[in-house]
Amino acid sequence: MRQTAAIIGGGVIGGGWAARFLLMGWDVRVFDPDPDAERKLAAVLENARRALPSLSDVALPAEGALSFHETISDAVTGADWIQESVPERLELKHKTYQRIQSACAPDAIIGSSTSGFKPSELQNCTSQPEQILVAHPFNPVYLLPLVELVPSDQTSDKSIEVAKSVLTSIGMHPLHVRAEIDAHIADRLLEAVWREALWLVSDEIATTAEIDDAIRYGFGLRWAQMGLFETYRIAGGEAGMAHFIAQFGPALKWPWTKLMDVPDLTPDLTEKIAMQSDAQSGGHSIRDFERLRDRNLVAILRALKSQDSAAGKLLNAQDNARIKPIKDMTRPFVTVQRTVPLDWTDYNGHMNEARYLQAFGDAADRFMELIGCDAAYIASGGSYFTAETHIRHLNEVHAGQEISVTTHCLGGAGKTMHLFHQMRSGDRLLATGEHMLIHVSLQTRKASPPAPKIAETLAQIAEGHGAYGHPDGIGAAIGKR
Repeated sequence: MRQTAAIIGGGVIGGGWAARFLLMGWDVRVFDPDPDAERKLAAVLENARRALPSLSDVALPAEGALSFHETISDAVTGADWIQESVPERLELKHKTYQRIQSACAPDAIIGSSTSGFKPSELQNCTSQPEQILVAHPFNPVYLLPLVELVPSDQTSDKSIEVAKSVLTSIGMHPLHVRAEIDAHIADRLLEAVWREALWLVSDEIATTAEIDDAIRYGFGLRWAQMGLFETYRIAGGEAGMAHFIAQFGPALKWPWTKLMDVPDLTPDLTEKIAMQSDAQSGGHSIRDFERLRDRNLVAILRALKSQDSAAGKLLNAQDNARIKPIKDMTRPFVTVQRTVPLDWTDYNGHMNEARYLQAFGDAADRFMELIGCDAAYIASGGSYFTAETHIRHLNEVHAGQEISVTTHCLGGAGKTMHLFHQMRSGDRLLATGEHMLIHVSLQTRKASPPAPKIAETLAQIAEGHGAYGHPDGIGAAIGKR
């Protein structure tokens, strides 16, 4: 049964939550009194539909249904998860919770996107404080996985566990903040950097562009993969963190920073920062920068994914959990089902020819895994090497479109495995790939018979697939049409 999320407040953060839930297969009900709310959310969804599926090598669930509602009561009725993202005014949040709890299910989770208020402050004057907790995300919510999950003493243990389960199921990483603290964890760290940056601009030490360069060309790249403490552990050399602290710890007492102070945000300083920021952006619109940000985040996250590191490890785990088992291997079956990522397209605006080969290679890898040639078998010394490939490019496909690859086993006797892949987008045949693979001993790097179990499974599949004939294109050679 499809689950339902209610989004109360559809601004930048609320819109990101709506996109995350919607693209993960939830029905989403939105309340926002802004008459322009639907248009603004549509722009967020346009970006999310291009970017989020690009992170996955497995097709996402079917998109849920989106609806807009004129009252909070109507929006939250029947919702499993309610995310409040109204402006940071405590009295407004209290009124919002009162309206939510007058209509929502008693076991619904109510999460707040607040970046500053503690959950006990939010729960004051509410009828069921145990329902409410902080679920503080980061922008864009549909791409960045971190969400700070902050309960109070009144939040029930059940609510915490359910919240963790839900957030994990939609591809997020719930960071359980075990004690209430102003601004939680991440924003306190960001605040320290922000204060220093304001002073550097105020004192005319650096411009906004120079400060951003210091981050994006330097430590920001390290933070994306290792955070702060692991970065400094490496900086300590072979002796690790203890040596780093011994060497650089005394500098913490030097008057480098102004962490307990902040410059007056006078009109002159505000204008200076705004003008430098606008000049730095080169006249690009906010929407232009959102799309650039998303493309860059997808590229960085996919790079981490290829190394199974940091946020990339989380994405790989989500992909593995989403892979559907093959119930009948006696007929040609789907080995790849995914969305074309943003970085798979070329200067012609469609999928790069090398990515067709990658998709077919992924299909062959999946087929190998299913016959028993998995990671454990390869570690034991046996594998298949591709000896010959022929690809026909029949139709173009663009970023954001879903593709599937069906694999037909043409033969599997002896040391060889003959596969024929057909790539489709809906009913359109996009390409075919014919591959001859040879079983190899990884010790000798020469052809060798596969293990008996693999040989038996492969022979059974080839026999079953043989009943479905030979698809068009098998054995085709390059020629003029």
